[in-house]
Amino acid sequence: MENKIPHDLIVTIVNKGDAEKVVDASKKAGAEGGTIILGRGTGIHEQTRLFGIVIEPQKDIVLTLVKRKISDQVLEAIVARAELNKPGRGIAYVIPVERVAGITHLIPEEE
Repeated sequence: MENKIPHDLIVTIVNKGDAEKVVDASKKAGAEGGTIILGRGTGIHEQTRLFGIVIEPQKDIVLTLVKRKISDQVLEAIVARAELNKPGRGIAYVIPVERVAGITHLIPEEE
């Protein structure tokens, strides 16, 4: 069964170890949870050198699927808790999701 309720995917990329802050903030703002993926940064501010070798720091990527009606409040909570308004802390962006499957516990039962 396909869920026709509009959803957004909030993608948050933060320094390794900060994913729990993102998940905690999103849950407090109404999200069900999130998926944490390990990545690595390649931006101009991400690379450091150790003994002349370029080191690309690891990143935590948090995928948070939320109903569109709470997307703004969840994003605001993530930005505040992870301090994304400060340089070098990470980024977050929202992608509209057209269809969702596999979240049957969120689909209202038809009468």
